[in-house]
Amino acid sequence: MHEKSIELLNKAIADELYAVHQYMYFHFLCDDQGYDLLAGLFKKTAIDEMIHVETLAERILFLKGEVEMKVGGEIQKIKDVEKMLEHAAKMEHESAHDYNIWANECSSNADSISKQIFEGLVADEERHFDQYDTEADNLKKFGDGYLALQSIERSKKMSAGRPTE
Repeated sequence: MHEKSIELLNKAIADELYAVHQYMYFHFLCDDQGYDLLAGLFKKTAIDEMIHVETLAERILFLKGEVEMKVGGEIQKIKDVEKMLEHAAKMEHESAHDYNIWANECSSNADSISKQIFEGLVADEERHFDQYDTEADNLKKFGDGYLALQSIERSKKMSAGRPTE
């Protein structure tokens, strides 16, 4: 009865798993460069996306469907921070768009709970978009000095014997 919802929920899982992998890749690169603020943002977003996967999987299982756990894309090996932020913002924007459409499809198939899940995901994806968009704007406004300040801040913490998170 809820085949379409299960299909859409699995598509969302694929998108979210791709995001987890992409954001952790960005996290590793930013962390390696000492960009703690951006590394933390990518890591936190990846964790949010993992929670989304769990929510989606629980709904699929409730609907007696099979959780596919397929990753929706290949990791983009982007090393430029500005391009990372642009790519992340684009991913979040596209997810919010898709989830809005999918919420309506679930509603038209008499599945209000899946609709609510997608609506909640839209809010999270828009928040993530805003965070990445803001950081991209900061980088454009302040240039490479913005990244240098993050590295300097890490060096200060390390020399004071404080953990870098």
